[in-house]
Amino acid sequence: MKKTSRETTSGRSTSRKADPVVHFEMPAEDRKRMAKFYTTTFGWKTQMLGKDMGNYVLASTTNDVDKSGKPRQRGIIGGGFFEKDKTKPAQYPSVVIAVDDINKSMKKVAASGGKVLGKPMEIPGFGMYVSFFDTEGNRVSMMEPLPEMKARAKR
Repeated sequence: MKKTSRETTSGRSTSRKADPVVHFEMPAEDRKRMAKFYTTTFGWKTQMLGKDMGNYVLASTTNDVDKSGKPRQRGIIGGGFFEKDKTKPAQYPSVVIAVDDINKSMKKVAASGGKVLGKPMEIPGFGMYVSFFDTEGNRVSMMEPLPEMKARAKR
């Protein structure tokens, strides 16, 4: 059997911790219509949040969740729908990456050729959040979870 080597883009050891994708987001012009579509089509459960949470809609993509609503099975993520806002750039579907330190990660984004979109904002009960463009123009987001969220994820 022929041995193959794995090429890494960094040229460094791959033992470094990878920051996981933990959430997806999609914009909605009509959040009720969008929630109904994904509930009817894919069986997702949705929860409408109020104005204090930006009228966000949480979407659970599995029925096997713990008391907090987090999927029990590894590799399954939930997401949400946000109201489209013409004053904000790049209103496209995107993923959210969990990071240990949002400020350090923002510096890494800039140093690697990306562009951070504004300053981090607090999402009550979850953590600090900011979006960025990668080198290919994709809008991606990152979140530094609150300490209690980090502790719960390690269980």
